[in-house]
Amino acid sequence: MENLISLVNKIQRACTALGDHGEANALPTLWDALPAIAVVGGQSSGKSSVLESVVGKDFLPRGSGIVTRRPLVLQLHKIAEGSREYAEFLHLPRKRFTDFAAVRKEISDETDRETGRSKQISSVPIHLSIFSPNVVNLTLIDLPGLTKVAVDGQSENIVQDIENMVRAYIEKPNCIILAVSPANQDLATSDAIKISREVDPTGERTLGVLTKIDLMDKGTDAVEILEGKSYRLKFPWVGVVNRSQQDINKNVDMIAARRREREYFATTPEYKHLAHRMGSEHLGKMLSKHLETVIKSKIPGIQSLIAKTVSDLETELSRLGKPIAADAGGKLYSIMEICRIFDQIYKEHLDGVRPGGDKIYNVFDNQLPAALKRLQFDKQLAMENIRKLITEADGYQPHLIAPEQGYRRLIESTLITIRGPAEAAVDAVHSLLKDLIHKAINETLELRQYPGLRVEVTNAAIESLERMRDESKKATLQLVDMESSYLTVDFFRKLPQDVEKGGNPSHSIFDRYNDSYLRRIGTTVLAYVNMVCSSLRNSIPKSIVYCQVREAKRSLLDHFFADLGKLEQKRLSSLLNEDPAVMERRAALAKRLELYRSAQAEIDSVAWSK
Repeated sequence: MENLISLVNKIQRACTALGDHGEANALPTLWDALPAIAVVGGQSSGKSSVLESVVGKDFLPRGSGIVTRRPLVLQLHKIAEGSREYAEFLHLPRKRFTDFAAVRKEISDETDRETGRSKQISSVPIHLSIFSPNVVNLTLIDLPGLTKVAVDGQSENIVQDIENMVRAYIEKPNCIILAVSPANQDLATSDAIKISREVDPTGERTLGVLTKIDLMDKGTDAVEILEGKSYRLKFPWVGVVNRSQQDINKNVDMIAARRREREYFATTPEYKHLAHRMGSEHLGKMLSKHLETVIKSKIPGIQSLIAKTVSDLETELSRLGKPIAADAGGKLYSIMEICRIFDQIYKEHLDGVRPGGDKIYNVFDNQLPAALKRLQFDKQLAMENIRKLITEADGYQPHLIAPEQGYRRLIESTLITIRGPAEAAVDAVHSLLKDLIHKAINETLELRQYPGLRVEVTNAAIESLERMRDESKKATLQLVDMESSYLTVDFFRKLPQDVEKGGNPSHSIFDRYNDSYLRRIGTTVLAYVNMVCSSLRNSIPKSIVYCQVREAKRSLLDHFFADLGKLEQKRLSSLLNEDPAVMERRAALAKRLELYRSAQAEIDSVAWSK
């Protein structure tokens, strides 16, 4: 079981080193889950003397006013008999203190480093480990003494600030409260009991310590309190007799003080029957055993909390993305890798793995045919326009059999109107491809991390699509122009030939063509144009897919990659600039994850070994 206390000590030190020590923090805190004994008492309650008696050493700063101005996490480690006692501070990891007067001075100095030489307080704890054969394995958190009045040099808020700090520790359900009260004052006015009762009304987490029993007025005793009759707690009260100020001035050592304390309880008639559970030595052993029991009962819950937090931290880190490489090669690789992910997501949209690509097919299957169908050719094949083009095509010499030039001009002027739907289809597909760019950008989580790169990749992809659109428009309109350039002769050869329908050459040029003949020409041209439309309905999508969709899948970022290789280190770095707040949070989360994984491994190796 001693391993469990050592384990919690180790994790608490790691928490403090990380800055995870119970302060208000947006990040999860492991400290709050770890069982700890917080020592609470008013000023001059004998709190410091109790701690020194448990340790068996003078090591705490003394004086008037608020002496303890930062939480002191005191971790006691029992070592082999005959070994030399020493102390270590977390903030001075390679320095051993064998002179405990120097320990006292370092506590004062380290407090001043955090708070300045003012008399203000700080919630950042000091970690002190004491290794001695004369202690039990135990962790205690010494909190500033509760006070009712601010002294010179302190803000008016300090009374409330101290209470808030104490509450922040003892309100936590895993905190064991060691409430220190002087026996020579009315228990009803005890600061420690008052605040403990507020946060732990049932007394389930409170251990009561009564000091200054030897200083009570003659004719009075503390038997009713120690027997739990005056104020009942779940656990028995412990009485202690600390060294007097005179003993401290005379440097009476702790060994002698402990012996005197034992003699006091053993020989004082009122306390003889309680002597077996009184005194500093008993208090230390009782606290150690109690802490061990609480830790063991909390281990499953701590393991569950750690596992959940590890999962949450990993998810959050994954969302934030990986940190960027420092060298140019690493930066270039990172950019290429992010672009590859984006490119793959874009292709998945086009190939139907992700939604959106199906809208392109809708352009070919619905929009283009509907646009071609809407071309009524009314203007081109109106009787007056047919008569005008056919007549003008003959020039000064009327045609003999059929007005071929007239047919050609009429067909060309009609076919040219198909350019509109063809161009609209190119633009519609371009618009859809562009929408998919924005979708793929938003779905590439890595690009959220780097706003600069996101903008550059978006712009580069859209520029590529615009080049592809221009090429597609050129190729697609050429298909329409090709139909105008070379007519399908077989279509006309299969038509029935009627020379008489060509008109009588002896007639005037103005009455050469009757309405019936012109209508037949219009019908023939419309049939040919419809045949061309049917052909283009199939060939236009092929041209668009070849020039736009296939190219977008094949070479969307080719120009961007070519330019990327020419960029200087500074420009590469600017592409991977991210919000400093995100960088700080990632670093904090990574450290915290390391702490939790380490704690997880430590607990798994120790928790069930006993």
